[in-house]
Amino acid sequence: MGLDLTKIDRVKTITKEDFIKNYFKPQKPVVIENFVNDWPAHSKWSLEYMKEVAGDKTVPLYDDRPVDFKDGFNEPHATMKMGEYVDLLKREPTKFRIFLWNVLKEVPILQKDFTFPDFGLRLLKGLPMLFFGGTDSYTFMHYDIDLANIFHFHFEGKKEVILFDQKQNKYLYKIPHSLIVREDIDFSNPDFDKWPALKKAKGHITHLEHGNVLYMPEGYWHYMRYITPGFSMSLRALARNPSRFGKAMYNIFIMRNYDNLMRRIKGQKWIDWKNEQAIIRTNKENKIA
Repeated sequence: MGLDLTKIDRVKTITKEDFIKNYFKPQKPVVIENFVNDWPAHSKWSLEYMKEVAGDKTVPLYDDRPVDFKDGFNEPHATMKMGEYVDLLKREPTKFRIFLWNVLKEVPILQKDFTFPDFGLRLLKGLPMLFFGGTDSYTFMHYDIDLANIFHFHFEGKKEVILFDQKQNKYLYKIPHSLIVREDIDFSNPDFDKWPALKKAKGHITHLEHGNVLYMPEGYWHYMRYITPGFSMSLRALARNPSRFGKAMYNIFIMRNYDNLMRRIKGQKWIDWKNEQAIIRTNKENKIA
């Protein structure tokens, strides 16, 4: 038995009106398969092309090691030249991923390859972010600090995505004062003996291929696993729901600073306490002895 996951709707293309009515207003995820076919990026963007235009750029790399109190917020675990990193991805499986890499700032020429689509939401123009990963590398289940509406455009290769909405929090072993769940949960093959509350969680699943766009509604949890090497670009629009927008402001200005302060004061004990609390609170909420 696996997680209770329903397949995310897939459409070939969509009008702004249909997107707003059927997906944005009900806050429902969707994959649009052919939305960016007219972008130059659709025919140009590949790992080899990234090596060509950004090969000499030093990029931040992350792996799947657990959070350490000495790590700053989103601090990379290693760095490498983009050309070397692409070679590594093509040569062998690696846990190293690129995370939140700002295209506009780092490689301005890439701006000419895409346009900001009109989904009826105001996209943040300064924040197109790229994400890269090798075979079987994955991101921990997490949600974004600003609880934004996210449009995730995938290029090259294949990627598995599992989503949960915020109503599933009580089943996910969420870490307090944080945006992640327990990092030792394998969402591609969860151990229900160890994590029994997960059986009650209801989520969504899909696979992304070159040119697909995934819409992730406000504050959705997401776990992404690269089945083959590839990369994606995310564009975002601020949360419209007032309570989610308020939560985003709290996360950015209070929660993140409080967590960093406690790491400095208590060190690893703070991380260990939070991990323990994730189990205690989830078990309590679900009446698990």
